[in-house]
Amino acid sequence: MLKKFQHDRDIPGVLGFDYELRDLEALPKMKKKKEGVVPHRLMRKNLKKERRSILEGTSRDSSSLSRAYQLTQKASRVGFDWPNIEGVLNKLEEEMKEFREALSLRDRRRIREEIGDLLFVIANVSRILRIHPEEALKKALAKFVSRFHYIEISLHKEGKSFSQSNLIEMDRLWEESKKKR
Repeated sequence: MLKKFQHDRDIPGVLGFDYELRDLEALPKMKKKKEGVVPHRLMRKNLKKERRSILEGTSRDSSSLSRAYQLTQKASRVGFDWPNIEGVLNKLEEEMKEFREALSLRDRRRIREEIGDLLFVIANVSRILRIHPEEALKKALAKFVSRFHYIEISLHKEGKSFSQSNLIEMDRLWEESKKKR
């Protein structure tokens, strides 16, 4: 959103990353008046502690997936972003290739690193598509649980346990559950 207002450099403090831009509606009013006064909601949050990075302010208490989404949002606001979805999808393919390479080497440290890179890129894809990755993952988890419950119930109806079943049967039930819901 800040890209839209990059021409407003003559408004003191608006584009400095040590300011919180909470109300974009204030920008047109300030632009008309051309005053050198920054409205209260655009003032520095804490005069003693200046931000050292545009990435500050993301909650470390958030899930890592949510934090990745927030960090890519902040980086995007200052122009550090892919020009289109193709760029980030190419990055996803690149990271997948690196993950496969790490798997073939059986290097657990690298495998962990590449899984992290994949998750980060997926969060970035989500941001570009304006779909929060936490919401998408919650829906995927609910779908998984529902389908798995279908397998459990179906096996129970047949008087079977998981140990009395096999992957072929469970996969058939999984596919069946997709058609029923």
